[in-house]
Amino acid sequence: MPFAARQRALHRGVVRGRPGVLEEPGRPGGAPVSDVLDYAAVGVGPANLSLAALGADVENLRSVHFEARPGFSWHPGLLLPEATLQVSPLKDLVTLVDPTSRYSFLAFLANEGRLYQFLTAKFPAVLRAEFDQYLQWASRSIPSIEFGAEVRGIRVRAGRSSDGHSSDGHFVLDTGRGEVTARNVVLGTGQTPFVPGFLRPHLGADVFHAEEFLSRPRELPGRAVAVIGGGQSGAEIVRHLMRLDDPPRSITWITRRPGFLPMDDSPFTNEYFFPAYAREFHGLPQPDKRELLAEQKYASDGIDLATLQDVYRERYRHECLLGRKDWLRLMPRSEVTGCARLSDGWELEVRGPHAPVVRSDVVVLATGYEYRLPDCMAELAPHLARTPDGLVVGDDYALSLDLRTSGRVFLQNGARHAWGIADPNLSLLAWRSAVILNAILGYRRYNT
Repeated sequence: MPFAARQRALHRGVVRGRPGVLEEPGRPGGAPVSDVLDYAAVGVGPANLSLAALGADVENLRSVHFEARPGFSWHPGLLLPEATLQVSPLKDLVTLVDPTSRYSFLAFLANEGRLYQFLTAKFPAVLRAEFDQYLQWASRSIPSIEFGAEVRGIRVRAGRSSDGHSSDGHFVLDTGRGEVTARNVVLGTGQTPFVPGFLRPHLGADVFHAEEFLSRPRELPGRAVAVIGGGQSGAEIVRHLMRLDDPPRSITWITRRPGFLPMDDSPFTNEYFFPAYAREFHGLPQPDKRELLAEQKYASDGIDLATLQDVYRERYRHECLLGRKDWLRLMPRSEVTGCARLSDGWELEVRGPHAPVVRSDVVVLATGYEYRLPDCMAELAPHLARTPDGLVVGDDYALSLDLRTSGRVFLQNGARHAWGIADPNLSLLAWRSAVILNAILGYRRYNT
């Protein structure tokens, strides 16, 4: 449905979906429906896709989800053939708050006619490529999602409400195709690749973030490759390079960490990814939060044990069977502090117990991600409350805004400092969306 027609349908209050999971007050029969949406979402990654999926079955909910890209993609540059999820596929868009949803991973398997084969295959972990197919399937199935629609700006409307004298305080979103008015806004633009400042001037064909690994055409056989970063992405890229039929001349894996350490996947540690713990963490003083985030680092940022075993076995194969001694060079406790262009590659300055200089033809930055407010929030950003650790995020994921508004601005996947290590993880995806949706609706649609 074209954008304008869809907006007219939304403004008419098109009813879709099935009865509520919990009691639903609803709107009085025959009551007029305004041209103001209940919420507008900016960005469609897994977080706002979850919100759209849970909201799709709420009767009379008027919403739209804007995404600048032409279609859904989930870290396409890192969809390596052997990469798997680090969580259960039941931690999908909806299942943990609505197991009967038509947008669950199991519903996707059934829809694609592969449910029996999937069960029989007994995968130890779901391939990330298949989970990406699931997310794309869901994104094509939900009518409130608008791809190719970039939100360029958001402002609070200064106008007159029905009482004739106060500002209505609605949010107005400029999409480049027109303006959309909503009572609430949900930000779900996701994390931005982090690149150390001294490396930014060198970004290009041979120095790039891991996020772009598969999307950059290049020749790797016969070249020296350095991978910076000792987390999951770095490990997956090293494994992939080692398994190529025509591999690089050498691989150097550099990390500041004391070693190439596994993720803590033990049962009690996994309770950090429960809603109850997230709420407990949110209520702690900020100094305690900082301390816990440091202590719990390897519960979220360690390397999956199966990936580590694969890397070690590949190292054994190359060194012991193929005679490639020192082909894989491991440099833990090492920090890259500088980078210089050579006539035939790059020279990395390294601080640590190993070599002070590493020469490489290609440099892959598996240096993680950081949260940045999207550019469309430029007008509202000065009005957001902050602490030294980041934005102030409430117990319903609403930001603290010092403007009179009809609703609130909610934040998805940008509150690790406030909600703990689970915030950027898939584990609480559905629960967080349900918390936000309940706050927007003003009643408990989902049990959170």
